[in-house]
Parts: sequence; structure tokens; C-alpha cells
Amino acid sequence: MSGGLLVAGTTSDAGKSVVTAGICRWLVRRGVKVAPFKAQNMSLNSFVTREGAEIGRAQAMQAQAARVEPTALMNPVLLKPGSDRSSQVVLMGRPVGEMSARGYHGGRQEALLGTVVDCLEQLRSAYDAVICEGAGSPAEINLRRTDIVNMGIARAARFPVLVVGDIDRGGVFASFFGTTALLSAEDQSLVAGYLVNKFRGDVSLLEPGLDMLYGLTGRRTYGVLPYAHGLGIDEEDGLRVSLRGAVRESVVAPPHGEDVLRIAVCAVPLMSNFTDVDALAAEPGVVVRFVDRADELADADLVIVPGTRGTVKALAWLRERGLADALVRRAAEGRPVLGICGGFQVLGERIEDEVESRAGVVDGLGLLPVRVRFDRAKTLARPVGSALGEPVEGYEIHHGVADVRGGEPFLDGCRVGAVWGTHWHGSLESDGFRRRFLGEVARAAGRRFVAAPDTRFGVLREEQLDRLGDLVEEHADTDALWRLIEGGAPSGLPFVPPGAPGSSAGAAESRGAAPDPAPQSPEGLDVAGSAGIGPTAEAETKKLDFARPAGIGPTSEAQAEGLEFAGSAGIGPTSEAEAEGLELAGSAGAVLDATGRVEAEEHVNEEAQ
Repeated sequence: MSGGLLVAGTTSDAGKSVVTAGICRWLVRRGVKVAPFKAQNMSLNSFVTREGAEIGRAQAMQAQAARVEPTALMNPVLLKPGSDRSSQVVLMGRPVGEMSARGYHGGRQEALLGTVVDCLEQLRSAYDAVICEGAGSPAEINLRRTDIVNMGIARAARFPVLVVGDIDRGGVFASFFGTTALLSAEDQSLVAGYLVNKFRGDVSLLEPGLDMLYGLTGRRTYGVLPYAHGLGIDEEDGLRVSLRGAVRESVVAPPHGEDVLRIAVCAVPLMSNFTDVDALAAEPGVVVRFVDRADELADADLVIVPGTRGTVKALAWLRERGLADALVRRAAEGRPVLGICGGFQVLGERIEDEVESRAGVVDGLGLLPVRVRFDRAKTLARPVGSALGEPVEGYEIHHGVADVRGGEPFLDGCRVGAVWGTHWHGSLESDGFRRRFLGEVARAAGRRFVAAPDTRFGVLREEQLDRLGDLVEEHADTDALWRLIEGGAPSGLPFVPPGAPGSSAGAAESRGAAPDPAPQSPEGLDVAGSAGIGPTAEAETKKLDFARPAGIGPTSEAQAEGLEFAGSAGIGPTSEAEAEGLELAGSAGAVLDATGRVEAEEHVNEEAQ
């Protein structure tokens, strides 16, 4: 078996995702064959692997940091919020159901531990090291019993745990101490130490506090990472920019031509894969901002309606805020508009949805000759083609099936005048196509903008991942980190009272009693890997059965004793979908902001790790 490490955090957005990526890049540069892993992720930003599995986009980014091809093994459970009461559950890359948070945390989540452990063991058998990312905080005491992503997976794999804290928020010492002290003695025995993130100033001023923390917990700090601006790493779950701010804190490069190009992105509810615009923001002279008011479109040279997990809801939101009328006026004036995935569907003539919103037939904005019908089966693909005379690659994640009835062909969608629509995510990362597209936008907008001929988005992304590796290599004790990964948590780590509430083991272990045993994988829970993804043992179990959605996953009925998923592809509300409130705290936390957009608790901060 290989070594491994779990990167946990004192809070959401402490920097777990980017620290995991940085460790992966540092390891692969020293010749270690390494893979990332996150047992359970909540994200509206997802990615399609080459075998057609949907995983969190952050795990795809971490795989790139490790210089390996992403697979469903790296993120076996993905939760995609669809409302304030339910999320779509994606198991081994395929949607298997829509479920309320109360139902998920009521024992169903725990039943997935066997699946995630099997995936982790497959990665361990193929790689020298596996770097796991936790979610939220490991000290979510209300969710510890069913935890499969923090201490639950650490105990099952006997992995050491490195706790990351964001000192920029303040209170990092209390957070480190409190996180440790709220864990059971067995969990504490795996907490090896801490990593301070986003520090500004003279590290020598911090050292007395680190010494005192060691005295209080018996655990060392493995590094102090400085605050770094403009890392530009793929977001995981939350839109970490102001609706009226720039996409990045980094200074916009001067234009290659005479004019800048201004791009406004409509911040629709349940916005997904807004990382599509990162390639545009990387272009010198292109300014990208997210907007939620009609008057903010006035000076935009291009308006993008991005992907969304709630197409009908997004359409209603656009109409309520006057953005729909502004888009119609723009199209009539020949001013550029681009719709991507759900945004493409919104621009069409009609939407027939008995799956996602169950709203039936809804009129679209009528800007493109397209009619969309939602299918229970989800399209997951990695298409390759050409547009505007340039090769293009992308990926598709959608339930809507588009019937294109006119216009000029544009990828899988169409173009009418200065209005474009496509289901392809990631197309703007194709450098030649992006330059041609921006040229078309500039001409239609009357701007003397010229795309820089040497901007290569893939190279820029690699440079950012190398920056993460540099931060780890230069500011962490990498020799000590490697000893953790290779040998596990140090023996004899002291117990920090009081321990987990209600745990009788804490006091006993503090007196030297044997720790309670690590939890075992639930009996009989395996996932069949007919597409070469995931464990291959028998799927049927008393605890959990899933319908086979597309050749990946278990083969038994969708309604099981432990978990009920409606529909042949598991889409649609369940008996518990109307439960009061969405209680996805901690590892699956989500709240609605004022615009109705879901902001999950687990984030990647693109400005700094």
C-alpha cells in the first residue's frame, strides 16, 4: 500500500483544495506518482473525465497538478445543489438521484463509506501517494457519525491529518486548538499537526504563538504559507468574487490593441461552471465582471449567460430583474450575447422541462431558433470539433436536449447575428478559437480590440499550479511532510481534552486506555465498475441500492431500504424532498444568498490559497 495524507481545514475556504493541489505538484516534481482524492464534494462546478464521468472541477484541477488523468475514483460522491432543499447525488460519475439534505445525512451518507474506501484503496494500489482533501471542518460534531470525507475516511485508511487554517480571517490559534479538542481520542491520534495559510508579514512574529500551540496540543506546525494574489485556480463551489467586482484581484494586463473589451456575466441562480470565463479573463485587455442588474449590461461589449443547474429558475430570475428585456434589446441591436449550456437553453424559443423544475413548457427568450426538452438521462461528453475555422475541445454536462431549427451552426448549437449558443463548456480554453471569437465580438461591438497572439491558457494554468508547488516547497517543512505521507501520524500524540461531546473514550484514552477501533466499511456496499470506473464487487446491499444510470454503478433497484431515488435516472424529488430547510452544514454546507444562488460552504479561493 502507498502512503497518504488527509488535508483538513478549520473552516470552509481555509485553503484545503489549493493546498492539496500544491502538495500534489510538489510531490510529482520530485518524482512521486501521486493522485488526489475527495470522497464527497458539493459543487456546481464540475468536469467530465475522458471515460464520461462527472466529478468536481477542483479534483480535475488537482489531477492536473499531479500530472495524471482525472477519473471518477478521485471524487466518488458529488452533490450538486438544485434548490434550497435538495441536491442531485452523483455516484461514481453518474447521477443516481435527487435527495434532501435531511435524508442524506439521516444515515444514507454513512452507507457510502464502503464505496469511497474502495475507491481510495484502488488509488493507493496504483500510486505512490494519495493526497486526500477533506470538506468543511473535521470537527462538525453534529455530522461526525455519518462523516465519510474527513475523519471517517482518515480512520478507515489510517491516514495522518494535516489541519489547514486561514490566518487572514483571524483566530487561527483558537481554530487549531478547538478543532483538535472537539475530536475523539481516536480521531485526535491521526491529527499530526497544522499548516498556517495566507499569512502576511514577518513570520518571526508568529513563531511564539506556534510554540505555545505546540505546548497546548503536542502537535507541530508544518509550514506557514504566505498570502499570494492572483493564483487563478479553478473554483470549487462558491463564487468568491463580488457581483460588481473583477474576476481576479490581479491587475488586468494592458490591451494588445487600442481598446479593452468589457464582458458581463449574468450571475444567474445556481450558476454552474462559471470557470468557463477564466480563459477570457486571462486575455490582456479583457475585463470580466459578474452582474445582476440590467443597467450593468449597458457598457458591456459581450454578455454571457452561463451554465446553471436551474434553467427555468434562471430564466425567471432574468425576467424579474429586467435582464431578459435587456438581452432581447441587445440582440435586436446586433450587440453580442453568448449562452453556454443552461444559458444557451434560456436563449431558445421554448423549454419543456418535466425533469429539473417540472415546470412543463416555458417560453424562452426567443433569440435563437432552438427548442429544448429535458431528458432524465444526463449528457456527459468530451466533444471535439471546430468553429470559426479553429479546432475546439469542450465538455458537456446537461439534461436538456436541443432541437436546433435554424441559424448558422456553432459547435453543437447555433448562431443568429451576434447571438451565439452552445452546450459546450470549456470551449474558450481553445486558444485559436478564443482569439477568433473575441475578434468577432470586437467587430460587432465596434471596438478596436485585438486578441494577443501569444496567450496560451493551458500554459498559464500550468504556471499557476507551479506557483502552488513553489509555495509548499518554499514555505513548508517538506521533509517532515514526506515523513507523514510515508509513515503516518507520529506515535504518542497527546489527547487534548475535552474530546468529542458524548464520547466516553476521551477520558479513558487520556489515561492511556486503548483507542476505540476505526470504523469498518458498511457490509455489502460495492459499486460495479462495468465502465472501468470504481470497485467491481457485488452491488446489492441491505443498506443501499442504486439504479444503473448509464453502465456505471450498481445494478439493483433504485428504491432501497436505506435510500430512495426517484426516476429511471434518479432525477426528481423524493419522499423527503420537502423536508424543512437544507441542512447541509460542514462537509456539505449550502445557503442561499440574496440572488437565490447557492453558495456552498466548501470553496476554493482563486485569489489566494
